[in-house]
Amino acid sequence: MEHNIKKKIALVAGGAGFIGSHLCDRLIKDDYRVICLDNLYTGRIENIAHHFNDPNFEFINQDVVEPIKINNLSVIFNLACPASPKQYQKDAIYTTKTSVLGTINMLDLATINKCPILQASTSEVYGDPLVHPQPEKYCGNVNPIGIRACYDEGKRCAESLCMDYYRQYGTQIKIVRIFNTYGPRMATDDGRVVSNIVNQAIKGEDITIYGDGSQTRSFLYIDDLINAFAKMLLTPVQITGPVNLGNPVEMTINGIARIIKRLAHSNSRIVYWSLPQDDPQRRNPDISLAKRILDGWKPQVHVEEGFTKVIHYFTSLQTCIADEQSKACQGYVKC
Repeated sequence: MEHNIKKKIALVAGGAGFIGSHLCDRLIKDDYRVICLDNLYTGRIENIAHHFNDPNFEFINQDVVEPIKINNLSVIFNLACPASPKQYQKDAIYTTKTSVLGTINMLDLATINKCPILQASTSEVYGDPLVHPQPEKYCGNVNPIGIRACYDEGKRCAESLCMDYYRQYGTQIKIVRIFNTYGPRMATDDGRVVSNIVNQAIKGEDITIYGDGSQTRSFLYIDDLINAFAKMLLTPVQITGPVNLGNPVEMTINGIARIIKRLAHSNSRIVYWSLPQDDPQRRNPDISLAKRILDGWKPQVHVEEGFTKVIHYFTSLQTCIADEQSKACQGYVKC
């Protein structure tokens, strides 16, 4: 597959997903020609449909597990993998294949094109951490045979592959470890903390918290993450990462639920269910390395501002769904 090389060409594997679609937006804004590779396993056409008439955007419906040949690439972003427990546990073997075989295919493509590859890793490589906050040098506390291992160990193996390609073939590697990220285009049914609580709050349903709610998370708004990606690409070749990208402000799940209830003006009750297996008790990034090598990068969007945007997004989505259902009942839309 040949492409016009006048513009820089970026391949975004997993580009129809939550993070990937925002990355596609940013790359087009930055004057890249963007190739979005996604099999829509968890990604959604709606996330990228606004680019379909753009000559600088191309969508390829293909699984990252299958090899692909694309020439003249300037950069590759590998974000292809189910990322929420509900999604990646649905087919654990496929999740591992995506993390391992998919990463090998993207690394081969980067090596052939002699271009950098940014590997989207995760804070889940730390497992249920015994060190707090988590610095990049911490090797983690992961259960290799647990129900989350397909994702945790898959991403750890992907990092290992990246560094082996760097050492053996000189492939240009950039590894980022993404901590909990949120924002518009999150799937309503992905089972993640923010999307769950927001949707339950705006619908007036019981807000479900797993465990006693004392466990902590640190939430990064999507715009801050994409800005960090851009800065990571500008680092010298010898800087491979991994680099933590997250918000060092640690919050309990109970605290998050109370904030979202207040911002959404919700009367929902908070109810408690049993904690899933291997669910980490604390999650908080040490971002001192990111601040040092990414030109002083740090989160700019306060959680209340970010939660308000997510509440608005999901409220608008619910309104659109209700409108479509109303039209269908009136005969305007075919049921």
